[in-house]
Amino acid sequence: MSDYLDSLAQELAGVVTTARYQQRGLAPSLIDGPFDVDTHVADAVAVLDALGWERAWVVGHSWGGHLAMHLAVAHPDRLLGMVVLDGLGAVDDGGTAALGPNLMAELSERDRARVEELDALGDRGEATDAEQLEMMRILWPFYFGDPSAAPPMPGFRFHPSGALTWASIADHFARGTLERGLPGLDAPVLVTHGERSPIPVVEAERTAALMPTAELRIHAGRGHWPWLEEPGYVRDLVTGLV
Repeated sequence: MSDYLDSLAQELAGVVTTARYQQRGLAPSLIDGPFDVDTHVADAVAVLDALGWERAWVVGHSWGGHLAMHLAVAHPDRLLGMVVLDGLGAVDDGGTAALGPNLMAELSERDRARVEELDALGDRGEATDAEQLEMMRILWPFYFGDPSAAPPMPGFRFHPSGALTWASIADHFARGTLERGLPGLDAPVLVTHGERSPIPVVEAERTAALMPTAELRIHAGRGHWPWLEEPGYVRDLVTGLV
């Protein structure tokens, strides 16, 4: 949540009943770890249990889309279906190596140097909230198909445990968890990905190809934030599914 998904929940209002939760690491959720992928999956199941929802559609964006796929592999019985919005991919490194360079490709030398400095602080766990927000503000326009038309950045709070989660994601890539597990999924799946997303579109193509029930929609001319770049786009997709 933390919190940029309110506008997505508003877009889906009247189509589905949505529930959002704060992932562990930030109040009012649990502050303590562990922060690995498996614990995040268990937390999502705990939310479903607390809501009394035996099965649900799971909608995830970016890392949330990647987490949704892990949930689908670990607990396929809890899903009615899944929507992955410009998610980190399921094969090899999922596009992580390309993400940073793509975001920084059009930065000025000054901004590039500052982002590299802030990123190094983050990797060491030394970046303050203000420094993480500063880096996001610099990069924000370049998540969009047309950086000059990027909307104002929503409120964000950053997980201090993010590096630990990324390490767990990399471990699962090495083990091939999603690559081995997704082909057995039989629930309906929609994967949509921006044609100009900083996560290469080929990652969505490779991910969708793993799942026999998956439909892939390439969002022409758009980037990483489908409901912000084209309001109503995600609503129309979900309306056609549920």
